[in-house]
Formats: sequence, structure tokens, C-alpha cells
Amino acid sequence: MTIAVVFDSAGTLLNTYRVAKDVSRQVLMPGIETTTLTFTSPDRVLIVLPVHSKHIIAAPPDTLLSTYLSDNQIGFGISCTRKITTAEEIGDMLYTDTHTRVGDLQECIRNVWGVCRDETMLSLNSGAILNMAHKSIEFTITVGGWPFEGAKETITILHRMGVPTFIASGDRSTKLEIMADHLGIPRDRVYGVATPSVKAQIVSDLKNEYDQVVMIGDGINDLGAFKKADTAILTVQQAGDRPEELFRAADYVISHVGDVLPIIQALLKCPNTSRS
Repeated sequence: MTIAVVFDSAGTLLNTYRVAKDVSRQVLMPGIETTTLTFTSPDRVLIVLPVHSKHIIAAPPDTLLSTYLSDNQIGFGISCTRKITTAEEIGDMLYTDTHTRVGDLQECIRNVWGVCRDETMLSLNSGAILNMAHKSIEFTITVGGWPFEGAKETITILHRMGVPTFIASGDRSTKLEIMADHLGIPRDRVYGVATPSVKAQIVSDLKNEYDQVVMIGDGINDLGAFKKADTAILTVQQAGDRPEELFRAADYVISHVGDVLPIIQALLKCPNTSRS
């Protein structure tokens, strides 16, 4: 009997603090759940930017973000969206936006750094939420994440049990790999910039290799993967509201990352414990 465990990253393995800035209203929104914010409109697309925070901070704040991204040949990854949108459509809008300034993103970075700066292991990711109907950048975002207490120990115990672990997350790959190194998850089992549909596909693909696949997540962007998994575990260790459909799709609800261990032990002893 073989089992693979797939973790989401932010809010599941990592304690996460998120900030968004409403560009049109010039209002900072600390503590916002960016995936939920994205899912509230079918026209919103959450993207991540593969650029170091210190480089953004060093840029002139009045520069258009689109100009900064174009001049520095910075690409993007699609992290979350409710409907099919091509990378070409997103790029056409992102690199021609005339409203959002570098300073809008700098404000998010400074806010997150002010909250998380004392963490010994910290991952910072920045990006934006685009509104395809309005053809503009609606929000700039920054996310800071650090491992939950017990996360590294949980991964270690799973590996000692002979259970391989994977990460499937909307965060950018380079940051995830560094965090995976710390947690002890091999880099070739890390899938970054994974949209909800990609997460679900990862679970489906792993089911061809393992007898059972367990998906552990905390947000609405994990719903598709939950439905594909043999066993779905919803973690509520990260504070915040979650839609009822997420609870309905979960076989288990846990409040600490370490609580996955007795569940996996039970599955190993009695495979029929899962929904399959």
C-alpha cells in the first residue's frame, strides 16, 4: 500500500500574512486572503512576479509597474483564476496598464516586512490581481510565509513512515524550493505557480503512481484537488473564513499540521478509511 501526500503551501505548511492594495481607491488591505479576493469575481486573475523584493524596493516609486516589468523583462505566473484566460491576454493587459505604480507594490512589501521581519525563515512573494473585464491591475499584493511550528517535524515523520510528500502551490517555484529545502521535501516534488486546475491535475497524475493520494490544503483554490484526491484534509490552522463547500469536500478537518500523522497512519493500516 503506497500513499503520497500533497501539501498546499501558504496556510497549510506556512503561517501566512498577506496584504493587498486596492489601486483605484489607494487603500491598503492588511491580512486579506488573496485567493478568496480573487475568487469573488470571475474576471480576476491572481499572478505572481518572479522578482526579488529588494529590487522592487530599489525602483523609483512613481514608475508605472507595467514599465518596470517590461524594461526589466520580468515575466509572470498565473496562480489562480476562475475561468480560462490565456497568458497572452494577461500579458497584453499587464504590460500596458497605465494606473498602477511601483510604489503601490512597494507599500505592500514594506507592510509585510514590518510584520514578518523577525521570522528566521521567511518567504516573500509579490504579484497582482488583474481584472480582465476592466483591463487593469486591480490590486497589488505581497505575501509573507514562514513554517508553522511542527511542519518540518511532520514532514520528517512522514518520510520515516515511507510516505513521500509533495508541494503544489500557487507561489513561485524559486521561493517554494528554498522553503522545501528547509522542510526536507525534494525539489523535484515541488510544483510552483499551480492554478487550481493544475493542482487537481497533479493529484490525478500521482494517482497513477500511488495506491492513494492525500491532498492537504486550506483554501478555495484547493477545492478541485480535494475532489480528485482519495482523501482530502482541510487544515484551519491559518485563521480566516472558508466557504462551506470546502468543508463539504473534506474528509477530515484539522487544526494543526501535525494532526495529519494519525490520519496517514490509519490509512496505511486500513486503506478503506479513505473515500475510495
